[in-house]
Order: sequence, then C-alpha cells, then structure tokens
Amino acid sequence: MSSFTIPLASCSDKAANQFPDLPYHADSVVALPASAILKRNNVRMFGTGEQVMMLCNGFGCSQHIWGRLTTALSTRYRLVLFDYVGTGGSDLAAYHPERYATLAGYVQDVVEICQALELRNVVLVGHSIGASIAMLATIAAPCHFSHLIALAASPYFLIEDDYYGGFSKEDVEQLLGLMKVDHDSWANLFANLLLGAENDALLSKELAQHFCNADSSIAQQFAHITFLSDCRAETAYVPIPTLLVQCSQDIAAPAEVGDYLLAHIPQATLVTLGTTGHCPHLSAPLETLNAMENFLAR
Repeated sequence: MSSFTIPLASCSDKAANQFPDLPYHADSVVALPASAILKRNNVRMFGTGEQVMMLCNGFGCSQHIWGRLTTALSTRYRLVLFDYVGTGGSDLAAYHPERYATLAGYVQDVVEICQALELRNVVLVGHSIGASIAMLATIAAPCHFSHLIALAASPYFLIEDDYYGGFSKEDVEQLLGLMKVDHDSWANLFANLLLGAENDALLSKELAQHFCNADSSIAQQFAHITFLSDCRAETAYVPIPTLLVQCSQDIAAPAEVGDYLLAHIPQATLVTLGTTGHCPHLSAPLETLNAMENFLAR
C-alpha cells in the first residue's frame, strides 16, 4: 500500500467500512466556505440534464483543454469544470507546497468541490494524472460518484523490472532537468512527445501553450509528483464502474498500462482508440465522446 493519506468526506463511514485497510482518515475535508472553494479552483458549472459530469484535467492544463468535448457534452450533462491550483484561473495564493506535496492535496480539492456543490452520483472524467486523481477521489469519497472515465490513464509512469510504465528514470530526470533550465523549451518538447508525430502539429502547439501558461514553480513540483507517484496499489479499491480509454502508440500510457489497469480495477472496461498519442480529447474528440456515451448507456 502506498502512502496517500486523503481525508474523507461526509461519506467516510461507507468508505472506511468497504476499504478498512486504506490509509485514509474520517475527518471532514471542508475547512473553507463553499464560495472560497469554488473561487480557489475557478469552478464553472454549466449545461443541461440531470446527470452531473466532472472533468479532471491532466498535468499542466486548465479546464479549457476540454473545449472539443464540452459543446456536445453540455447538451446532455451538467458539467463541472475546474482548474488545479497553479493553473488557469485558479487562486495562486491558495497554493501551499505542503498541501500539494502529493496527489492527496489535489484529490482533496476534488472532494471539496463536490461537497461545496453538494454533488452526488457524478460521472468523474480524468485525463492522465487527472485520471489518477479521479481514481483516488472515488476511493476517498465514493458517495459522490457513480462512474469513472479514465482517459490515457496510468497509475505509474516509470519502467520497472515487472512493470512497463513508458518512461525510464533517466528520461524523467532529463525532462525535469530541462524544465528547471528552460520552461518554454521543455513545454514544446514534452507536448510534441505526448502528441506524437502522427497528430497535427497545431495540437502540440496548443498543448505546449497550456504548459507555458502554468506557474513554472508550481508546475515543477506537480511534474515531480506526476512522474513519481505510484498508485498501483490503490487500483484494486476503485468502487465504481470504470471506463479506460487508451490510445494507440501512447508513449506515456502504453498498451501494457491499459492491460494492467484492466486486470486490477474491479469493474473496468477497456477501449483502445485508433488515434495515437496521449490526448484523445484533443486528437480524437468524436471517438472519445462515442466511447464515453457507449459506456454510460449500458
């Protein structure tokens, strides 16, 4: 079991009974007024329909990364979009390195947003590290969520003897080193790496711009957490039906990772799209929407 310690929401008794050996405690996570929580994370809620869908961005991105999906989704769902502290329109003054030293701080933000809006039965969508944050949120506060959709998910991005996560430790060290020296060069390199050569170069430029817009010091800490967090032990505790949407030829979440998650998440379904790269909501929005709708229609 890894060392994530995530305070539980008001449904903590249910989670504690279902997963007694998880390292979570039952304190209420809401310490701020609802209005302060919504301002901190620049929360927006819009769309029609009774079902709520909440979207968790990947590393370094703001909620605008979902633009190719939200027009269609907003005709059927009430969408909840937000920014991680340090990105987009979030409150930079709310960033405290101790709170965000692990994924637990970001998970806590997700749960607090759900509490502030009094949400239940939410379809939670996450991309990349956002999928890990979403996964941990469903474990920490299961009363808020009904389904999990994980786009290009990976519980651990590193390669080990018995696990192929995509990146060697040397690769990660080089990327993190470049990030400290030249943030803009790193942003362009990493975006090209994630999207791959087969996708439109404009998509890489768009993704790089998201990386460039993030606060550089906060992004560096979040990058360390993203690459080095290991959530593999938690996958067995995901309590709700889960759709894994993987891409072909994804350097950050290769096919081996999709197979690993399918084998370890209890109620998982895996769909592999024809698009390449690590960002299906950018490179193949229609395919991604179809996969999501087919899953939720069942």
